[in-house]
Amino acid sequence: MLLGSLTISGEPARLRSARDFVARALRGANADMDTAVLLTSELVTNSVQHSTSSRPGGTVTITVIAIPGGVRVEVIDDGGATVPAVIADRQPEDPDISENGRGLRLVDVLSASWNYYRDPAGTVTWFELTGHPHA
Repeated sequence: MLLGSLTISGEPARLRSARDFVARALRGANADMDTAVLLTSELVTNSVQHSTSSRPGGTVTITVIAIPGGVRVEVIDDGGATVPAVIADRQPEDPDISENGRGLRLVDVLSASWNYYRDPAGTVTWFELTGHPHA
């Protein structure tokens, strides 16, 4: 069941709108709102940094969907040259590593599952929270 959808311009200043939207969409839902907001923030940040959504007129759409036992959040951007991937040789607790590359590691560790797919309209990156992270 669709809990909500929001389309924002692909500008870093709109990140707060995405976080606020997810928090509102999950009020009263049986889901970990704080984790969903954090992971949404990471995916939207990636979309703004690594896709053509950051160009003038570009957009990012966030959808929140209730699934059995949890929630699925999808972030749809305008696509780009790269695909979302966790950088395997980095350790998130290593202070010598720059902030780049940590976002998808958080998504990987804190979500029950995540992935992406591409279609002619762009890239959809999603995660699910079911109360059972896949550590």
